[in-house]
Amino acid sequence: MKLGELATRLGAELRGNAELEVTGVKGIEEAGATEVTFVASPRYTALARTTKAAAVLVEPDFQEILAATLRIKNPYLAFARALGLFYHPPIYKPGIHHTAVLDSTAIIGVGAHIGAYVVVGPGVRLGDHATILPHVVLYPGVHAGSHFFAHAHAVVRENCVLGDHVTLENGAIVGSDGFGFAKNEHGHWEKIPQSGPVRLGNRVDVQANATIDRATVGATEVGDGSKVDNLVQVGHGSRVGENTLLCAQTGLAGSSVIGNNVILAGQTGVAGHCSVGDGVILTAQSAVSHDVPPGKIISGSPGFDNRVWLRAVTIFQRLPELLKRLDRVEKKVAEQSASEGTKQEAGNQG
Repeated sequence: MKLGELATRLGAELRGNAELEVTGVKGIEEAGATEVTFVASPRYTALARTTKAAAVLVEPDFQEILAATLRIKNPYLAFARALGLFYHPPIYKPGIHHTAVLDSTAIIGVGAHIGAYVVVGPGVRLGDHATILPHVVLYPGVHAGSHFFAHAHAVVRENCVLGDHVTLENGAIVGSDGFGFAKNEHGHWEKIPQSGPVRLGNRVDVQANATIDRATVGATEVGDGSKVDNLVQVGHGSRVGENTLLCAQTGLAGSSVIGNNVILAGQTGVAGHCSVGDGVILTAQSAVSHDVPPGKIISGSPGFDNRVWLRAVTIFQRLPELLKRLDRVEKKVAEQSASEGTKQEAGNQG
């Protein structure tokens, strides 16, 4: 593809040779003479000056460099779209593999690809252009919208409802039983039936080996545009808002309520029945056991305001030094006290 064509398709301003041929997209340190890269952080400005890339996606006011530049407001998003122009994933043609098992009551939309050993239960309804790869299991009563894409070994349990353009990566489980048990009169744990389904909105992605539990009653819900990363646990009866990110190894206990445009970074946790407001960010390995107002940035475990946490971490790193200083001060005070005591005793004797 010519660099000028790429600029046009991305909506970027090109400063450089429009006839330059580009063949792909790579990171700023790996990109070669026919590849495009990007700068989305000032930390990489120095690398942009020395990169061997054919062109660099940068913000409109970025400094001039030797390489050609494609200037656009969101270089990272443009980079992602450029990847889509050069990378071509496998194409799955419509059809049903002869080993797939489809119940006679299932309704499959037009243009579906149903792979080997797929199981589709009674009452399942799939919208148009579904892609179901090998060993996927759809339990009875599952409803999914158009362009549903389920990678190998994904499972959707009974009566769950998925919107349009939902993607399940390998091993994702939607609608597994919530962790609910009640102790009986003999001291044994009895399983509580998990009767409520999971409802996923439109454009929801559930990454590999993530689990979204069904509800005891009601439903577990994930709003439009939200993304659930690898190894995330969404507890039963939880509600996740729109355009929220649940990053790897995050855990939501039962009945958590997460707002819109929230970012829960890797290995974060939210205790049961807690609410996290719109726009909140929990930094990596943070955990909260209380409600969080909208717009806050929370760090630590137990979590508290990020600005206070940053100061606390700075102090924590200085604790050995501060302890030594405290020991010196205490020793000096003790010596002064002993000296004054000696003087006072001498004065009394005089």
